[in-house]
Amino acid sequence: MNLSGKPNPQSSLQPPAQERRQGVFETLPHGSPLEQGDKPVLRLQVYLAHAGVASRRSSEAIILAGRVRVNGKTVTALGEKVDPSRDRVLLDGRLLTLEKRRFYLALHKPPGYICSSFDPQKRPLALDLLPKDIGERLFSVGRLDFRSSGLIIFTNDGDFTAHVSHPSAEIEKEYLVEASGSIPDEALEAFSKGIEVEGIFYKALEVKRTSWRSVRIVLIEGKNREIRRVFSHFHLHPEKLCRIRIGPVLLGDLAEGFFRPLTERELKELGKGLRYGNSD
Repeated sequence: MNLSGKPNPQSSLQPPAQERRQGVFETLPHGSPLEQGDKPVLRLQVYLAHAGVASRRSSEAIILAGRVRVNGKTVTALGEKVDPSRDRVLLDGRLLTLEKRRFYLALHKPPGYICSSFDPQKRPLALDLLPKDIGERLFSVGRLDFRSSGLIIFTNDGDFTAHVSHPSAEIEKEYLVEASGSIPDEALEAFSKGIEVEGIFYKALEVKRTSWRSVRIVLIEGKNREIRRVFSHFHLHPEKLCRIRIGPVLLGDLAEGFFRPLTERELKELGKGLRYGNSD
């Protein structure tokens, strides 16, 4: 990628998704809510979460906003329960169905791709690097900006996304950063101790110099564009910014544009304290 933020020409020449797959991309460690079958009636917010709309908490806000209809009736109360085998649930007029598969994919996002599901500027989407035959709606766990590269997780599990993304989970994110010039010690010391930039407080969990112009940074909260904002404060330009770890999940030797499923161990570590399955 060049310094203008435009993707390299080869970014558009990624191999087909079926060739970028490393191992079986579908993981079903917890099964489908309906397949487990012991609680067919679900609270409406749980139904929305299992339909891939959002996390349960975010689904509650969607219900309260009056965007959901059950059997033709607008529902604005959180106590509503639905029977997936009989009831028709619509969100903004779109019929919802329960997703029967859960996907947890680790992708090595190249620079020049965005993590949104749509871009009015028609820039390449990281989602385009995943197989089209998944069917379920996937969304990213956290973000990497257009110019950054590295590890990003995609899933259709809203509760998992909300849990991993929330600062209270205290999941470490590790980055390798290479600046266009020498990085002064005062910048690294300030980031380690904590610094306020434009009214926002930033503090890295760990900062370690790897060369005169490169550094390894570990964040917990990971505010929007945190590293770039701190570097900019010291008149530094991150020429390369790559996320190499999210909690127990390592980027490793996963090539740019390729993906793999998360392992059972990675899922258990990331989802500590999270309830899976069809709990209502």
